[in-house]
Amino acid sequence: MNFMYVPAIFSCCLLSLGSVALAQSLPPPAPAAKPSAAAIEGSWEGSLKIPVGDLRLRLNVSRGEGGLKATLDSIDQGARGIPVSEVSFAEGRLVWRIANIGASYEGQLNEAGDLVTGTFNQGAKLTLNLRRLTAADIAASAPKRPQTPKPPYAYRSEDVEFSSKAAGIKLAGTLTIPAGPGPHPGLVLISGSGAQDRDETLFDHKPFAVIADHLARQGVAVLRYDDRGTAKSGGTFKGATTLDFALDAEGAFEYLRTRKELAPAKLGLGGHSEGGTIAPLVAARRFDVAFLVLMAGTGVPGDQILYAQGAAILRASRAPEDAIATQRKMQEAMFRLAATEMAADEVVHQIQETLGTQTGISEMAHQVTEPWFRAFLRLDPAVALEKVKCPVLVLNGELDLQVLPDQNVPAIEAALKKGGNKLVEVKRLPKLNHLFQTATTGGPAEYSQIEESFAPVALEAISSFLRRTLGLK
Repeated sequence: MNFMYVPAIFSCCLLSLGSVALAQSLPPPAPAAKPSAAAIEGSWEGSLKIPVGDLRLRLNVSRGEGGLKATLDSIDQGARGIPVSEVSFAEGRLVWRIANIGASYEGQLNEAGDLVTGTFNQGAKLTLNLRRLTAADIAASAPKRPQTPKPPYAYRSEDVEFSSKAAGIKLAGTLTIPAGPGPHPGLVLISGSGAQDRDETLFDHKPFAVIADHLARQGVAVLRYDDRGTAKSGGTFKGATTLDFALDAEGAFEYLRTRKELAPAKLGLGGHSEGGTIAPLVAARRFDVAFLVLMAGTGVPGDQILYAQGAAILRASRAPEDAIATQRKMQEAMFRLAATEMAADEVVHQIQETLGTQTGISEMAHQVTEPWFRAFLRLDPAVALEKVKCPVLVLNGELDLQVLPDQNVPAIEAALKKGGNKLVEVKRLPKLNHLFQTATTGGPAEYSQIEESFAPVALEAISSFLRRTLGLK
């Protein structure tokens, strides 16, 4: 997810069910009629009850040349079109499986043909009843995103291509250029963790498009780009680390310097979540970065982020303290091994020896051995922050449960101060979550339900900082 979306195991989302200490069982399904495969075609939706709230899943079943096929949408996680590896329907019994996340489902279609009652299994068994959706249901469920910019625009928007500082990688993006004579100041937007497109699209929100639209109207050009290996960008996302993504961001910055419409002395970087960690990495080695905007950026090493994030999300969902303590012990055991130089296969083996070999544990063990994850655990943002000399806006939402402001803002301030940087402005905005939406609890379950994509107060905080820093009218 476009925010610091660490593997969902530790955010208690779809892939985290193996770590949730819940188990439910259903009585054997009642005998049903024997409908044909056509009876199960269409879209079906239901909710899993998990500690952080309801998680809506939508199963889309169709018939291909080889029989039934299906995809799964995890609506509240913004994950759509997840391939279902196996699906079958016989004698009213629906069975499907997604092998790469260790998830499976068995359910029984009722006589009316509009409800499947069954069990979802991903290390823990949870009730999942799927209701058939009509075309009207699907249309009515389409999310409203009123802030997404729509033409005609009050600025010029251009699709561009540029090179990463990493050899052989071409990246694609969109450059918005203000109306009127230049040269204009400019900003590169850097997305959060996970494979993100140029708009940092999540749950149909397009926050980077919203930011670019706002700043272009304020006289600031914005370059936003698809992550490597994503959408129209080249390269491979899998296996890349935060340090690799910093090379991509530096390439974007260098591209801005080639544009004659822009003022080379007034170009900066803005990063969200992991992007807020990447931006200082670039600025620490370049003295031509004029400013930084850190939106929910991190100030402490990755393992500390994940410990605090996991506890905060569970606590906000009113999970018992013993469940929070259990999760912390499991995380500590995994992270301790993943942060070593040990080979990935050996780390997986050691984790399974320590915690067991059930599906949920095995899936988590493989995720924590991914190169990105292992590098994230070891990366200390303070090292780069201490070298940043340009003006910095540190922007955080007080309801952020993923990059907690109380943990990270003081650490960012301390690192910048240690390096002698006095050009620092800090804004902690009430009622805003990790995505800078106006929220109630700040929990990830709210992200998709909120219509607002990026709070106007946060947009104004960014543009007012740029006006003061760059001397704009």
